[in-house]
Amino acid sequence: MARLLDEFIGVTEALNTRGIDYAVCGGWAMAIHGFLRATTDIDLIILSEDLDAVIETARSLGFDIKGLPLNFDKGETLIRRISKIDHATKELITLDLILATEKYADVWNDRRLVKWNAGEYRVVSASGMKVMKEAAGRPKDLIDLDYLRGLDDED
Repeated sequence: MARLLDEFIGVTEALNTRGIDYAVCGGWAMAIHGFLRATTDIDLIILSEDLDAVIETARSLGFDIKGLPLNFDKGETLIRRISKIDHATKELITLDLILATEKYADVWNDRRLVKWNAGEYRVVSASGMKVMKEAAGRPKDLIDLDYLRGLDDED
């Protein structure tokens, strides 16, 4: 996971440097919200109009394997995937770009700037993560959802 953390930092720092807006979601957002669990990729929500700039940024960091577009929920959830091979470990590192469609407009608008691990990251809020986790509905998402609901209980 240390190598993936390095990639996460590299991608987000490059986007910050280029002034490209994003919000961390998925496993990294869960870690930032205080629930550290294994993750195998980097998930970001971005604006459709920034897709080319984000892909260009990722390519500058070695992400040069473009995946097929992934479309779910009758086109309400659009994911664009780009990956790279870690030359040291020979492992695939994947960057999933979730487009901020109308379904995720409130999630996008409620993103936060958070200090974490000696950096600042734009992150989907806990309430936004609940929306995304409910939509995904996989077993790991339901575990994440239980944690996020627990955050409400602490308020």
